[in-house]
Amino acid sequence: MKKIIPAILFAFLFTCVNNEDFSIPDISTEDPIIPESNITTFSAIKSLYEQAVNNGNSTAKIYSDTDLYIEGYVISTDKYGNFFEELIIQNKTDDSNPDNDPRLGFSISINASSLSDTYQIGQKIYVKMNDLTLGESNGVITIGKGNAAEVEQIQASEYQDIILRTNEIADISPKIAGFETLTSADLNTLIKLENMQLNRYEKGRTFSAESFDEFDGFRLLESCETGVSTFLQTSTFADFNALVVPQGQGHITGVFSRDFGDDFNVLIVNSSEDVNFENTNRCDPAEWECGLAETLGASNLLYQDFEDQSNNRFVEIEGWTNYIETGTEAWEGYSSTSSNASLGRSCRFQCASSGDVSNIGWLITPAINLDEHDGETLRFKTSNSLADSSFMEVLYSQDWDGNEATITTANWGVFADAYIVQDTDSFATWFNSGTIDLSCQAGTLYIAFKFTGGGIDSFDGIYELDEISVDYVD
Repeated sequence: MKKIIPAILFAFLFTCVNNEDFSIPDISTEDPIIPESNITTFSAIKSLYEQAVNNGNSTAKIYSDTDLYIEGYVISTDKYGNFFEELIIQNKTDDSNPDNDPRLGFSISINASSLSDTYQIGQKIYVKMNDLTLGESNGVITIGKGNAAEVEQIQASEYQDIILRTNEIADISPKIAGFETLTSADLNTLIKLENMQLNRYEKGRTFSAESFDEFDGFRLLESCETGVSTFLQTSTFADFNALVVPQGQGHITGVFSRDFGDDFNVLIVNSSEDVNFENTNRCDPAEWECGLAETLGASNLLYQDFEDQSNNRFVEIEGWTNYIETGTEAWEGYSSTSSNASLGRSCRFQCASSGDVSNIGWLITPAINLDEHDGETLRFKTSNSLADSSFMEVLYSQDWDGNEATITTANWGVFADAYIVQDTDSFATWFNSGTIDLSCQAGTLYIAFKFTGGGIDSFDGIYELDEISVDYVD
Protein backbone atom coordinates (compact mmCIF):
# COMPACT_ATOMS: atom_id res chain seq x y z
CA MET A 1 0.00 0.00 0.00
CA LYS A 2 1.30 3.43 -0.90
CA LYS A 3 1.85 5.89 1.93
CA ILE A 4 0.10 9.25 1.55
CA ILE A 5 1.70 12.29 3.12
CA PRO A 6 -0.95 14.45 4.74
CA ALA A 7 -1.28 17.84 3.10
CA ILE A 8 -0.42 19.75 6.27
CA LEU A 9 2.81 17.76 6.68
CA PHE A 10 3.70 18.24 3.02
CA ALA A 11 3.20 21.96 3.39
CA PHE A 12 5.45 21.96 6.45
CA LEU A 13 8.21 20.11 4.61
CA PHE A 14 7.93 22.37 1.58
CA THR A 15 8.21 25.54 3.60
CA CYS A 16 11.16 24.29 5.68
CA VAL A 17 13.39 23.21 2.79
CA ASN A 18 14.83 25.61 0.27
CA ASN A 19 13.87 24.22 -3.13
CA GLU A 20 17.26 25.27 -4.47
CA ASP A 21 19.28 23.47 -1.74
CA PHE A 22 18.78 19.76 -1.22
CA SER A 23 22.27 19.03 0.15
CA ILE A 24 22.92 16.70 3.07
CA PRO A 25 22.45 18.50 6.38
CA ASP A 26 25.57 19.63 8.18
CA ILE A 27 25.96 17.31 11.18
CA SER A 28 29.29 18.70 12.32
CA THR A 29 29.57 19.83 15.91
CA GLU A 30 31.88 22.15 17.73
CA ASP A 31 35.27 20.66 18.51
CA PRO A 32 35.76 19.71 22.15
CA ILE A 33 37.95 22.15 24.05
CA ILE A 34 40.65 20.17 25.85
CA PRO A 35 43.37 22.08 27.74
CA GLU A 36 46.89 21.01 26.73
CA SER A 37 47.65 20.30 30.38
CA ASN A 38 45.00 17.57 30.35
CA ILE A 39 46.46 15.72 27.35
CA THR A 40 48.99 12.94 27.85
CA THR A 41 50.85 10.85 25.29
CA PHE A 42 50.36 7.34 23.97
CA SER A 43 53.87 6.57 25.24
CA ALA A 44 52.96 7.60 28.78
CA ILE A 45 49.82 5.44 28.75
CA LYS A 46 51.73 2.48 27.32
CA SER A 47 54.40 2.91 30.02
CA LEU A 48 51.73 2.68 32.73
CA TYR A 49 50.57 -0.61 31.26
CA GLU A 50 54.11 -1.97 30.98
CA GLN A 51 54.80 -1.03 34.60
CA ALA A 52 51.68 -2.89 35.67
CA VAL A 53 52.78 -5.98 33.75
CA ASN A 54 56.25 -5.79 35.29
CA ASN A 55 54.58 -5.72 38.71
CA GLY A 56 52.75 -8.95 37.95
CA ASN A 57 49.40 -7.50 36.84
CA SER A 58 47.63 -8.27 33.58
CA THR A 59 45.90 -4.88 33.26
CA ALA A 60 46.43 -1.26 34.24
CA LYS A 61 43.59 1.03 35.35
CA ILE A 62 43.98 4.77 34.78
CA TYR A 63 43.40 6.94 37.86
CA SER A 64 43.62 10.73 37.72
CA ASP A 65 42.38 13.59 39.90
CA THR A 66 41.75 15.64 36.76
CA ASP A 67 40.36 14.79 33.35
CA LEU A 68 43.05 12.98 31.35
CA TYR A 69 42.97 12.57 27.56
CA ILE A 70 44.97 11.12 24.73
CA GLU A 71 44.78 12.59 21.23
CA GLY A 72 44.78 10.28 18.24
CA TYR A 73 43.49 9.41 14.78
CA VAL A 74 41.13 6.62 13.69
CA ILE A 75 42.70 4.12 11.26
CA SER A 76 39.99 1.44 11.12
CA THR A 77 36.39 1.27 9.96
CA ASP A 78 33.63 -1.28 10.46
CA LYS A 79 31.87 -0.03 7.32
CA TYR A 80 32.91 -3.12 5.33
CA GLY A 81 32.63 -5.63 8.16
CA ASN A 82 36.29 -6.49 8.67
CA PHE A 83 36.47 -4.75 12.04
CA PHE A 84 33.81 -5.33 14.68
CA GLU A 85 33.08 -3.49 17.91
CA GLU A 86 36.47 -1.81 18.03
CA LEU A 87 38.29 1.31 16.91
CA ILE A 88 41.97 1.24 16.07
CA ILE A 89 43.67 4.57 16.74
CA GLN A 90 47.23 5.80 16.38
CA ASN A 91 48.87 8.92 17.73
CA LYS A 92 50.26 10.34 14.49
CA THR A 93 49.20 10.85 10.89
CA ASP A 94 52.59 9.71 9.57
CA ASP A 95 55.87 8.18 10.68
CA SER A 96 57.88 11.40 11.14
CA ASN A 97 60.27 11.86 14.09
CA PRO A 98 60.17 8.18 15.13
CA ASP A 99 62.98 8.62 17.68
CA ASN A 100 61.54 11.55 19.61
CA ASP A 101 57.89 10.64 19.17
CA PRO A 102 57.40 6.98 18.24
CA ARG A 103 54.26 6.12 16.34
CA LEU A 104 52.02 3.98 18.57
CA GLY A 105 48.51 2.59 18.38
CA PHE A 106 45.77 1.18 20.60
CA SER A 107 42.61 -0.81 20.06
CA ILE A 108 39.47 0.49 21.80
CA SER A 109 36.88 -2.18 22.63
CA ILE A 110 33.30 -0.89 22.29
CA ASN A 111 30.02 -2.78 22.61
CA ALA A 112 28.48 -1.06 19.59
CA SER A 113 28.30 -1.53 15.83
CA SER A 114 28.22 0.99 12.98
CA LEU A 115 31.01 2.99 14.60
CA SER A 116 31.93 4.28 11.15
CA ASP A 117 28.78 6.40 11.25
CA THR A 118 30.46 8.44 13.96
CA TYR A 119 34.20 7.97 13.44
CA GLN A 120 35.73 8.07 9.96
CA ILE A 121 39.21 6.94 9.00
CA GLY A 122 41.50 9.87 9.72
CA GLN A 123 39.15 11.47 12.23
CA LYS A 124 40.95 13.19 15.05
CA ILE A 125 39.57 12.16 18.42
CA TYR A 126 40.21 12.60 22.13
CA VAL A 127 39.83 9.64 24.47
CA LYS A 128 38.99 10.44 28.08
CA MET A 129 41.17 7.93 29.97
CA ASN A 130 39.80 8.39 33.49
CA ASP A 131 38.84 5.00 34.96
CA LEU A 132 39.58 3.16 31.72
CA THR A 133 41.60 -0.05 31.70
CA LEU A 134 44.47 -1.15 29.47
CA GLY A 135 45.26 -4.78 28.85
CA GLU A 136 46.22 -7.23 26.15
CA SER A 137 43.43 -8.65 24.03
CA ASN A 138 44.25 -11.02 21.17
CA GLY A 139 47.88 -10.00 21.47
CA VAL A 140 47.46 -6.23 21.14
CA ILE A 141 47.14 -3.46 23.73
CA THR A 142 43.47 -2.65 24.17
CA ILE A 143 41.61 0.16 25.96
CA GLY A 144 38.28 -0.53 27.62
CA LYS A 145 36.56 -0.81 30.95
CA GLY A 146 37.44 -3.58 33.34
CA ASN A 147 39.31 -4.60 36.43
CA ALA A 148 42.65 -6.03 37.46
CA ALA A 149 42.01 -9.26 35.57
CA GLU A 150 40.65 -8.32 32.15
CA VAL A 151 39.59 -5.61 29.75
CA GLU A 152 35.85 -5.26 29.20
CA GLN A 153 33.97 -3.39 26.51
CA ILE A 154 32.94 0.25 26.78
CA GLN A 155 29.16 0.20 26.57
CA ALA A 156 27.05 1.73 23.79
CA SER A 157 25.42 4.16 26.20
CA GLU A 158 28.70 5.81 27.15
CA TYR A 159 31.30 5.55 24.39
CA GLN A 160 30.48 8.91 22.77
CA ASP A 161 31.12 10.60 26.12
CA ILE A 162 34.52 8.89 26.29
CA ILE A 163 35.66 9.07 22.66
CA LEU A 164 35.22 12.70 21.65
CA ARG A 165 35.08 13.39 17.95
CA THR A 166 36.51 16.50 16.32
CA ASN A 167 35.71 17.84 12.86
CA GLU A 168 39.25 17.24 11.62
CA ILE A 169 39.65 14.43 9.07
CA ALA A 170 43.36 13.95 8.46
CA ASP A 171 45.12 12.09 5.66
CA ILE A 172 46.84 9.10 7.28
CA SER A 173 50.16 8.16 5.68
CA PRO A 174 50.90 4.50 6.43
CA LYS A 175 54.36 3.44 7.46
CA ILE A 176 56.09 1.89 4.44
CA ALA A 177 58.13 -1.03 5.71
CA GLY A 178 59.29 -4.54 5.04
CA PHE A 179 57.28 -6.95 7.14
CA GLU A 180 60.47 -8.37 8.62
CA THR A 181 61.35 -4.96 10.14
CA LEU A 182 58.09 -4.55 12.09
CA THR A 183 58.11 -4.99 15.87
CA SER A 184 55.46 -5.14 18.59
CA ALA A 185 55.67 -1.33 18.75
CA ASP A 186 54.05 -1.25 15.29
CA LEU A 187 50.95 -3.19 16.37
CA ASN A 188 47.67 -1.27 16.00
CA THR A 189 49.20 1.06 13.39
CA LEU A 190 48.67 1.48 9.66
CA ILE A 191 51.28 -0.27 7.51
CA LYS A 192 51.95 -0.34 3.78
CA LEU A 193 53.80 -3.33 2.33
CA GLU A 194 55.19 -2.93 -1.17
CA ASN A 195 56.16 -5.50 -3.82
CA MET A 196 53.85 -8.12 -2.32
CA GLN A 197 51.79 -10.89 -3.84
CA LEU A 198 49.50 -13.72 -2.82
CA ASN A 199 51.42 -16.96 -2.37
CA ARG A 200 51.13 -19.13 -5.47
CA TYR A 201 49.38 -21.91 -3.50
CA GLU A 202 46.64 -19.45 -2.53
CA LYS A 203 45.84 -18.28 -6.08
CA GLY A 204 42.15 -18.35 -6.89
CA ARG A 205 41.03 -18.23 -3.27
CA THR A 206 38.58 -15.72 -1.87
CA PHE A 207 39.39 -13.42 1.02
CA SER A 208 37.54 -15.62 3.52
CA ALA A 209 34.72 -17.60 1.87
CA GLU A 210 36.41 -21.00 1.49
CA SER A 211 34.85 -24.05 3.14
CA PHE A 212 37.71 -24.24 5.64
CA ASP A 213 37.41 -20.61 6.78
CA GLU A 214 35.94 -20.31 10.26
CA PHE A 215 35.41 -16.80 11.69
CA ASP A 216 38.46 -15.54 9.77
CA GLY A 217 40.25 -16.41 6.56
CA PHE A 218 44.05 -16.38 6.48
CA ARG A 219 45.79 -15.91 3.14
CA LEU A 220 49.56 -16.13 2.83
CA LEU A 221 51.24 -13.05 1.35
CA GLU A 222 54.90 -12.92 0.34
CA SER A 223 57.43 -10.25 -0.50
CA CYS A 224 58.91 -10.31 -3.99
CA GLU A 225 62.07 -8.67 -2.59
CA THR A 226 62.85 -10.78 0.48
CA GLY A 227 60.53 -13.78 0.25
CA VAL A 228 59.23 -12.94 3.73
CA SER A 229 55.65 -14.08 4.28
CA THR A 230 52.77 -12.87 6.41
CA PHE A 231 49.07 -13.57 6.71
CA LEU A 232 46.23 -11.42 5.43
CA GLN A 233 43.38 -11.85 7.92
CA THR A 234 39.79 -11.26 6.77
CA SER A 235 36.61 -11.80 8.75
CA THR A 236 34.10 -14.21 7.24
CA PHE A 237 31.54 -11.48 7.98
CA ALA A 238 33.36 -8.90 5.82
CA ASP A 239 31.32 -7.55 2.92
CA PHE A 240 34.10 -8.53 0.52
CA ASN A 241 34.80 -12.01 1.92
CA ALA A 242 33.62 -13.77 -1.27
CA LEU A 243 35.82 -11.73 -3.61
CA VAL A 244 38.89 -13.46 -5.03
CA VAL A 245 42.13 -11.99 -3.71
CA PRO A 246 43.92 -10.19 -6.59
CA GLN A 247 46.43 -12.47 -8.32
CA GLY A 248 49.18 -10.02 -9.33
CA GLN A 249 51.74 -8.16 -7.26
CA GLY A 250 51.81 -4.66 -5.83
CA HIS A 251 51.16 -2.97 -2.49
CA ILE A 252 48.75 -3.57 0.37
CA THR A 253 47.79 -1.30 3.27
CA GLY A 254 46.31 -2.48 6.54
CA VAL A 255 46.48 -2.54 10.31
CA PHE A 256 49.38 -4.59 11.70
CA SER A 257 47.95 -6.95 14.32
CA ARG A 258 47.92 -10.46 15.79
CA ASP A 259 45.55 -13.32 15.09
CA PHE A 260 42.73 -14.12 17.54
CA GLY A 261 44.84 -16.71 19.38
CA ASP A 262 47.90 -14.44 19.52
CA ASP A 263 49.98 -17.01 17.66
CA PHE A 264 51.26 -15.05 14.66
CA ASN A 265 51.31 -11.62 13.02
CA VAL A 266 48.64 -10.56 10.55
CA LEU A 267 47.66 -7.63 8.37
CA ILE A 268 43.99 -6.57 8.45
CA VAL A 269 42.67 -4.39 5.63
CA ASN A 270 39.71 -2.04 5.96
CA SER A 271 38.34 -2.98 2.53
CA SER A 272 39.28 -4.94 -0.59
CA GLU A 273 40.41 -1.67 -2.20
CA ASP A 274 43.39 -1.65 0.16
CA VAL A 275 44.85 -4.58 -1.84
CA ASN A 276 46.46 -3.16 -4.99
CA PHE A 277 48.04 -6.14 -6.77
CA GLU A 278 47.71 -4.79 -10.32
CA ASN A 279 51.09 -5.83 -11.73
CA THR A 280 50.51 -9.08 -13.62
CA ASN A 281 54.21 -10.05 -13.49
CA ARG A 282 54.41 -12.32 -10.47
CA CYS A 283 57.71 -13.30 -8.83
CA ASP A 284 57.11 -17.01 -8.33
CA PRO A 285 60.24 -19.19 -8.19
CA ALA A 286 60.83 -22.15 -10.46
CA GLU A 287 59.25 -25.33 -9.08
CA TRP A 288 60.60 -28.87 -9.08
CA GLU A 289 58.38 -30.72 -11.53
CA CYS A 290 58.63 -34.36 -10.44
CA GLY A 291 55.91 -34.22 -7.78
CA LEU A 292 55.62 -36.86 -5.06
CA ALA A 293 56.88 -40.40 -5.52
CA GLU A 294 54.70 -43.48 -5.21
CA THR A 295 57.65 -45.74 -4.37
CA LEU A 296 60.38 -45.28 -1.77
CA GLY A 297 63.67 -46.87 -2.70
CA ALA A 298 65.27 -49.38 -0.35
CA SER A 299 68.83 -48.02 -0.88
CA ASN A 300 70.19 -44.86 0.69
CA LEU A 301 72.31 -42.27 -1.09
CA LEU A 302 72.44 -39.62 1.67
CA TYR A 303 71.23 -39.60 5.27
CA GLN A 304 71.75 -37.06 8.05
CA ASP A 305 70.24 -37.14 11.55
CA PHE A 306 72.75 -34.72 13.20
CA GLU A 307 73.42 -37.11 16.11
CA ASP A 308 77.16 -36.41 15.95
CA GLN A 309 76.73 -32.62 16.21
CA SER A 310 77.23 -30.59 19.40
CA ASN A 311 74.39 -28.73 21.10
CA ASN A 312 74.25 -25.01 20.34
CA ARG A 313 77.28 -25.24 18.04
CA PHE A 314 77.19 -24.50 14.34
CA VAL A 315 76.69 -27.63 12.25
CA GLU A 316 79.93 -28.90 10.72
CA ILE A 317 79.57 -31.91 8.42
CA GLU A 318 82.02 -32.88 5.72
CA GLY A 319 80.63 -32.02 2.29
CA TRP A 320 77.80 -29.87 3.70
CA THR A 321 77.71 -26.05 3.55
CA ASN A 322 76.44 -24.06 6.55
CA TYR A 323 76.37 -20.53 5.16
CA ILE A 324 75.42 -17.25 6.88
CA GLU A 325 73.97 -14.85 4.30
CA THR A 326 73.00 -12.14 6.81
CA GLY A 327 73.34 -11.82 10.58
CA THR A 328 75.46 -13.80 13.00
CA GLU A 329 73.50 -17.05 13.41
CA ALA A 330 73.69 -20.35 11.50
CA TRP A 331 72.17 -23.82 11.62
CA GLU A 332 73.24 -25.48 14.89
CA GLY A 333 72.98 -28.77 16.73
CA TYR A 334 70.06 -29.03 19.14
CA SER A 335 68.81 -31.53 21.70
CA SER A 336 65.84 -31.18 24.02
CA THR A 337 63.39 -33.39 25.92
CA SER A 338 60.95 -30.57 26.72
CA SER A 339 57.51 -30.05 25.17
CA ASN A 340 59.17 -29.21 21.84
CA ALA A 341 61.53 -32.19 22.04
CA SER A 342 64.07 -32.88 19.34
CA LEU A 343 64.34 -36.26 17.62
CA GLY A 344 67.38 -37.26 19.62
CA ARG A 345 69.69 -34.54 18.37
CA SER A 346 68.41 -32.37 15.55
CA CYS A 347 69.44 -29.28 13.64
CA ARG A 348 67.82 -25.93 14.28
CA PHE A 349 67.98 -22.27 13.37
CA GLN A 350 67.29 -19.86 16.22
CA CYS A 351 67.52 -16.11 15.76
CA ALA A 352 65.78 -14.95 18.95
CA SER A 353 67.99 -12.55 20.93
CA SER A 354 70.53 -12.51 18.12
CA GLY A 355 70.46 -8.73 18.04
CA ASP A 356 70.38 -8.93 14.23
CA VAL A 357 67.77 -7.14 12.16
CA SER A 358 67.97 -9.95 9.62
CA ASN A 359 69.08 -13.58 9.84
CA ILE A 360 69.33 -15.71 6.70
CA GLY A 361 71.07 -19.06 6.87
CA TRP A 362 71.60 -21.87 4.37
CA LEU A 363 72.30 -25.54 5.07
CA ILE A 364 73.21 -27.20 1.76
CA THR A 365 73.75 -30.89 1.05
CA PRO A 366 76.71 -32.29 -0.84
CA ALA A 367 76.24 -32.63 -4.59
CA ILE A 368 73.79 -35.39 -5.54
CA ASN A 369 74.40 -37.10 -8.90
CA LEU A 370 71.03 -38.00 -10.39
CA ASP A 371 72.63 -39.98 -13.23
CA GLU A 372 74.04 -42.80 -11.09
CA HIS A 373 70.76 -44.34 -9.90
CA ASP A 374 67.05 -44.61 -10.66
CA GLY A 375 64.07 -43.63 -8.55
CA GLU A 376 65.78 -41.04 -6.32
CA THR A 377 63.59 -39.46 -3.62
CA LEU A 378 63.95 -36.89 -0.83
CA ARG A 379 62.45 -36.95 2.68
CA PHE A 380 62.95 -34.86 5.84
CA LYS A 381 61.11 -33.69 8.95
CA THR A 382 60.50 -30.17 10.28
CA SER A 383 59.15 -28.58 13.43
CA ASN A 384 59.04 -25.06 14.82
CA SER A 385 58.75 -23.23 18.12
CA LEU A 386 56.56 -20.16 17.59
CA ALA A 387 57.71 -19.30 14.09
CA ASP A 388 56.73 -15.62 14.54
CA SER A 389 56.57 -15.03 10.78
CA SER A 390 60.09 -16.35 10.18
CA PHE A 391 60.09 -19.15 7.64
CA MET A 392 62.04 -22.00 6.09
CA GLU A 393 62.29 -23.02 2.44
CA VAL A 394 63.66 -26.15 0.79
CA LEU A 395 65.37 -25.17 -2.45
CA TYR A 396 67.32 -26.84 -5.23
CA SER A 397 69.98 -25.76 -7.70
CA GLN A 398 71.40 -27.48 -10.74
CA ASP A 399 73.89 -24.74 -11.61
CA TRP A 400 75.53 -23.90 -8.27
CA ASP A 401 79.27 -24.57 -8.40
CA GLY A 402 79.67 -25.50 -4.72
CA ASN A 403 81.38 -22.26 -3.66
CA GLU A 404 79.95 -20.09 -0.87
CA ALA A 405 80.69 -16.94 -2.85
CA THR A 406 78.18 -17.92 -5.55
CA ILE A 407 75.31 -19.21 -3.40
CA THR A 408 73.15 -16.11 -3.77
CA THR A 409 73.86 -15.68 -7.49
CA ALA A 410 73.06 -19.28 -8.47
CA ASN A 411 69.59 -20.20 -9.68
CA TRP A 412 67.51 -21.76 -6.91
CA GLY A 413 64.05 -23.25 -7.34
CA VAL A 414 61.66 -24.59 -4.73
CA PHE A 415 60.40 -28.06 -3.90
CA ALA A 416 56.77 -27.02 -4.07
CA ASP A 417 55.41 -30.44 -3.11
CA ALA A 418 57.50 -30.76 0.06
CA TYR A 419 55.58 -30.02 3.25
CA ILE A 420 57.34 -27.67 5.67
CA VAL A 421 55.90 -26.88 9.09
CA GLN A 422 53.77 -23.72 8.94
CA ASP A 423 53.26 -20.79 11.32
CA THR A 424 49.73 -22.08 11.94
CA ASP A 425 50.74 -25.69 12.69
CA SER A 426 50.63 -27.18 16.16
CA PHE A 427 53.51 -26.29 18.45
CA ALA A 428 56.01 -29.08 19.25
CA THR A 429 54.88 -31.46 16.49
CA TRP A 430 57.20 -32.91 13.85
CA PHE A 431 55.87 -32.95 10.28
CA ASN A 432 56.93 -35.26 7.46
CA SER A 433 57.81 -33.61 4.18
CA GLY A 434 56.30 -36.37 2.08
CA THR A 435 58.37 -38.36 -0.41
CA ILE A 436 59.58 -35.97 -3.09
CA ASP A 437 60.41 -37.56 -6.44
CA LEU A 438 63.83 -36.51 -7.78
CA SER A 439 64.02 -38.98 -10.65
CA CYS A 440 62.58 -36.90 -13.48
CA GLN A 441 65.74 -34.77 -13.71
CA ALA A 442 69.37 -35.52 -14.58
CA GLY A 443 72.76 -34.13 -13.68
CA THR A 444 74.02 -32.71 -10.39
CA LEU A 445 71.63 -31.44 -7.73
CA TYR A 446 72.18 -29.45 -4.53
CA ILE A 447 69.44 -29.24 -1.91
CA ALA A 448 69.32 -26.24 0.44
CA PHE A 449 67.39 -25.67 3.66
CA LYS A 450 67.10 -21.90 3.92
CA PHE A 451 65.93 -20.01 7.02
CA THR A 452 64.78 -16.37 6.92
CA GLY A 453 64.08 -14.46 10.14
CA GLY A 454 65.56 -11.85 12.44
CA GLY A 455 66.26 -10.87 16.03
CA ILE A 456 63.24 -8.57 16.40
CA ASP A 457 60.30 -9.93 18.36
CA SER A 458 57.88 -10.23 15.44
CA PHE A 459 60.30 -12.24 13.30
CA ASP A 460 62.42 -14.32 15.68
CA GLY A 461 61.10 -17.85 15.33
CA ILE A 462 62.85 -21.20 15.64
CA TYR A 463 62.82 -23.99 13.04
CA GLU A 464 64.04 -27.55 13.59
CA LEU A 465 65.15 -29.96 10.88
CA ASP A 466 65.99 -33.66 11.07
CA GLU A 467 66.22 -37.06 9.34
CA ILE A 468 67.15 -35.81 5.88
CA SER A 469 67.23 -38.78 3.54
CA VAL A 470 67.86 -39.25 -0.19
CA ASP A 471 67.00 -42.79 -1.33
CA TYR A 472 66.95 -44.65 -4.64
CA VAL A 473 65.46 -47.80 -6.14
CA ASP A 474 68.50 -49.61 -7.59
